Amino acid sequence: MERRTFLQSGLALPFFPMPYQQRTFVESENLVIEKSQPGKPHAGKVLAAIQPHSDDIPIFAAGTVAKLIAEGYTGYLIQMTNDDHAGAGATVGEVIMNNEKDTQGVAKALGLRKVYNLYYRNHRLDNVSPVEIRSRLIFLIRMLKIDTIVCYDPSGHYEENPDHYVTAKAWEAARWMSGGRLDYPEHFDAGLQPHSVQEMYYFARGPQLVNRIVDISDHIDTKVAANLANTSQGPAGQNGSRLRQRLASEGKQLDLLGNTDDEADQNYIKHYVLDRDSKRSRGIPSDRELGEQFGLGWAEAFYYRGPAENKMDEYIK
Repeated sequence: MERRTFLQSGLALPFFPMPYQQRTFVESENLVIEKSQPGKPHAGKVLAAIQPHSDDIPIFAAGTVAKLIAEGYTGYLIQMTNDDHAGAGATVGEVIMNNEKDTQGVAKALGLRKVYNLYYRNHRLDNVSPVEIRSRLIFLIRMLKIDTIVCYDPSGHYEENPDHYVTAKAWEAARWMSGGRLDYPEHFDAGLQPHSVQEMYYFARGPQLVNRIVDISDHIDTKVAANLANTSQGPAGQNGSRLRQRLASEGKQLDLLGNTDDEADQNYIKHYVLDRDSKRSRGIPSDRELGEQFGLGWAEAFYYRGPAENKMDEYIK
């Protein structure tokens, strides 16, 4: 806990009127509010932001990824599928290409060093051998020396998308197996070493146990930029500018959208997608609403797991 500054004491559990009952918060004394830290306290550490599709990290975790990168992490975006069944394009090939470009744009907006795209078929990840997926992930963990992952929650409930739950469970298995000295010994002949992931930030788009709230207020504009880059299948696209143009043709104006198309797209994402729309259909509060429950501007919710405590030292004491 020395690596971050946390506000933990005196927190009252939030009460969300229906339909915001899909998240279960741990007791206040165990609920951590993770705030921004000055300097580069995480310099030398490696972060992997993992998503099945091009819009997952932008919607659910872009603020936290941006925060950790700003605090010194070297980051990578790992894309599990080729997104061939979602997004803009007249052909399947165009859909894949457009989503691939968007994914690169998301990585650039978040300050991530590189995208590793595994190119599995969209909505068909459950048709792939779990052992094959796991072996590829273990290789990436060892090669990149990943310390922290941001990913879908392997214990998330009522997740209907197979890409989401297969991704989550594959990473949960790979992140601890990668530390074993007997799994895939050919890696060691290639110069790799056993390496375990120490921290996990798990997000969900449905019911979830939450033990960590991350204050993303300082990084909300970066999250907006990541969603702006995701034009093919993300909830943003050019909806703000299109709405502004439609209203203008009707002799109307919405002050929220600003005076230019660029302002309209940015404000639409920030004040509609992230403030009101993107999560309500799932029965969970928006980033703005979640932040307000904890006295913050904007926030994201996770089930967090950190380095295991040394129980023997505690026992000896």
